[in-house]
Amino acid sequence: MTVHRRYCQDSPDAIASCALDDMVLLYHRSSGQTHMVISPVPEILATLDDGAAWTAGEVLGQLARLYDLGAAEEALPQVEAHLVELTALGLVRIA
Repeated sequence: MTVHRRYCQDSPDAIASCALDDMVLLYHRSSGQTHMVISPVPEILATLDDGAAWTAGEVLGQLARLYDLGAAEEALPQVEAHLVELTALGLVRIA
């Protein structure tokens, strides 16, 4: 696990989102690709939307303030996995 790696978005306007019931469509402007995601991906992206670089643990801390995520030792690997996937898609980058 890479809990010390920091993640960020290039800019707040790099992704356009559209909520459709429980799903969110994300249009990544620079790649021209649209991605369909569900929670917690939109919430993770919202945490990274302020321009700061966050570790998976810091993202988890922010999300835990708003949502019941269960035990941190179980939630942290899931948040990290989402961040790694978002990085592979180009929606998030390593700072």
